[in-house]
Amino acid sequence: MKTATPPTGKTRWIVLAIAVIAAIAAGGLFVFWLMHDRGNDNVLRLYGNVDIREVELAFRQPGRMTSMASDEGDAVTAGTVIARLDATPYREKLAAAEAELSVAQAELNKLRSGNRPQEIAQATERVRRAQASSREAERDFGRQSSLLESGASSQRTVDIARAARDRASADLASAEAALSLAKDGFRREDIAAGKARVAAAAAALAQARTALADTELVAPSDGIVIARVREPGSMVASNTAVYTLSLRDPVYVRAYVSEPDLGRIAPGASVRVLTDSSDKVYRGQIGFISPRAEFTPKTVETTDLRTDLVYRLRVVVADADEGLRQGMPVTVDVDTARSADKGASGR
Repeated sequence: MKTATPPTGKTRWIVLAIAVIAAIAAGGLFVFWLMHDRGNDNVLRLYGNVDIREVELAFRQPGRMTSMASDEGDAVTAGTVIARLDATPYREKLAAAEAELSVAQAELNKLRSGNRPQEIAQATERVRRAQASSREAERDFGRQSSLLESGASSQRTVDIARAARDRASADLASAEAALSLAKDGFRREDIAAGKARVAAAAAALAQARTALADTELVAPSDGIVIARVREPGSMVASNTAVYTLSLRDPVYVRAYVSEPDLGRIAPGASVRVLTDSSDKVYRGQIGFISPRAEFTPKTVETTDLRTDLVYRLRVVVADADEGLRQGMPVTVDVDTARSADKGASGR
């Protein structure tokens, strides 16, 4: 059996040097970790999910759908017509409304213009005839009255002549009143009623035009079609969704911050948004911090779990692209140093 050879002096120096190098390396790593940890004091890391708004598109009018221009996954731009209804019934209603407005306007013009010159001339002639009849009846009454005094006429004849005179006088008064009305034209109340009828017809025409325009379904903003609910030929009721559109802008991130870290952030703070699917770093700002706290889990509110108190916040992503999709988990790094500056300036 061989006995262990005691280490020589040279060997001991080598071992000692290795130990010193290891100690220096360990100290350097500790210092690096300490400095790195201190550097991260200005960055708060949160976790959340992408929240993209969706819009259900529907017609305001009922009808039969004739065409659909977009399918699921298609990108659409604001103002693009993506579906149409059969517009024939609405064109017919528009034509009827235009005719009603024309009739109401013609009646108002008639009221404003008053009677035609020929009608005034006819009323004038009726007054002249009534005047002649009145004069004749007055003379006949006078003649019969004088004959009654001489006994050449009877009382009955005189009474008949008096009644004829009174009727002629009344006819003259009626003819003169009719002439006055013909010259004055229609009453102000009649003209006001005519104006109201024109306004009602104009409103009905505007409604008919709006209904016709509503037979075209227009994309309200840029987005991606994520659901096509109906097909051409379908009868749809008003407010029945035919498309679901995922908006391209704005794109939000819904995240939560714990109660102890709440004082480290503020609305307007700059953030970096990272995903697991790519190395791209998105830029954004904190746009909203909920004033209401939430417990995790929400059904338990013991003292020990108050450290799990969180607040919901919303991050507005400024440079979002197709790499951010609905519900995608993301990491949010908040620059708490700038957040503190914003909070101080806000105070």
